[in-house]
Amino acid sequence: MNKSSMPLNDGPVYELRFQSLFDEGRAYAFPCDAHGRVDMDSLSERARQNYLYARAVIGREVAMPAVRPRALH
Repeated sequence: MNKSSMPLNDGPVYELRFQSLFDEGRAYAFPCDAHGRVDMDSLSERARQNYLYARAVIGREVAMPAVRPRALH
């Protein structure tokens, strides 16, 4: 039996969150696995651009990312 690292239900249950350093209510969040790995191929073009931007401005505009349980809607 082959087990995947991602659950088989509605997708990733974790998110990689980049919290704004200047606006507490603003953040970038991307679906990831429990280790914080983001599948960039599964992101839309806009989400991929936001992800790369957030990574580039760590420490200047956003805090170090944190892996958090994904909010259920």
